[in-house]
Amino acid sequence: MIAAELRRAILAAAGHEDADPLLRPGPEPGSYASSLPFRLAPGSSRDPRGIAAALAARLGAEPWIAAAETTGPGYLTVTVTRDALAGLAVRVARGGLACVASDALHGRTVPAPAGVDPAAEPDWPRARAALAAQLTARLAAAAGATVIFSPERAVVPPPAPLSPIPAESVPSSAPVPPPAPPSARLSPLPAESVPSAAPAPTPRPEAGPVAAAIAYAGPDAVRFALARMPPGGPAPQAPVIARYVLENPAYAVRYAHAAAAAVLRWAAALGTGPAGPEQFRPCLLTEPEELALLDGLSWLSERVAMAARRGRPDEFAGYLEGLAARTIETMSTTGFTTISSISSERLWLADAARTGLAASLGLLGVGAPRRL
Repeated sequence: MIAAELRRAILAAAGHEDADPLLRPGPEPGSYASSLPFRLAPGSSRDPRGIAAALAARLGAEPWIAAAETTGPGYLTVTVTRDALAGLAVRVARGGLACVASDALHGRTVPAPAGVDPAAEPDWPRARAALAAQLTARLAAAAGATVIFSPERAVVPPPAPLSPIPAESVPSSAPVPPPAPPSARLSPLPAESVPSAAPAPTPRPEAGPVAAAIAYAGPDAVRFALARMPPGGPAPQAPVIARYVLENPAYAVRYAHAAAAAVLRWAAALGTGPAGPEQFRPCLLTEPEELALLDGLSWLSERVAMAARRGRPDEFAGYLEGLAARTIETMSTTGFTTISSISSERLWLADAARTGLAASLGLLGVGAPRRL
């Protein structure tokens, strides 16, 4: 969200609407670095530092930008206000599935394979390639591209659930799950209480390695493992991706969603929910873990576009792993485990984490369980 808006602001200031500002995380939460001045310098008589300084001067007038400056040999570094960063808790929670959508690839067309079934492929590399082509099209559609399915070449617009949701159609407060008995504390499940792997039914003799892994570890675990597999990377090992431990990314990303959902569920059981957006106080989200999570959420739609632009859904899966780790760390702090006195602002943040993870997992075709 913020990264996508900053991309538009930088390109507008530079007068290059179709360029890529090549944003990267800055040195602190809510800061972003762009190497666009280096790309613009060869076509002008100015050096990158001069271009960065001119862009910084234009961006500094934006009320949601706290600072814009030239750093290093010509990087543009922008820091948004703390209110803008904290306000993401409300914006992501209210945005629903649209929190991953943007217009970064508007006007582009992307081919997509028709009838792809990675489980039917005879080996992991071909299954990875088939799923990568499918996911690249899904990510591109979320970033505003038009997808062309082959062989029919039928043109379809981006999926309807990912289109921006008008503010007037969104309820004034974030929904919470149905009440359930509260738990005393949110923490990673103890190793002794969790099976080290899913039950292992005997696969059919004719099943390929991917289908056999699905029978062993389950479709969600295998699909996420395939999604995060880089080109030429090692094949996932079914006993590893089936383990119910946070060291297993295929489990951790789903556990993170369940952890955020649990905070809201327990609060609802005590009759507590987030107050209306007009009562949101950004100054109450200042803990390091909270700022780190907000910073991760600020990249949602931009990471989708980056992965689609490069044809690398594994990079988006890697980003999602980091977002999950920040979510688990934040949901495990005292401010979130003391449910009886949790602030409305932290409930908004828990809802934003849940929403962002659910929308992201949905793009990858992976389930987002409320309980694990």
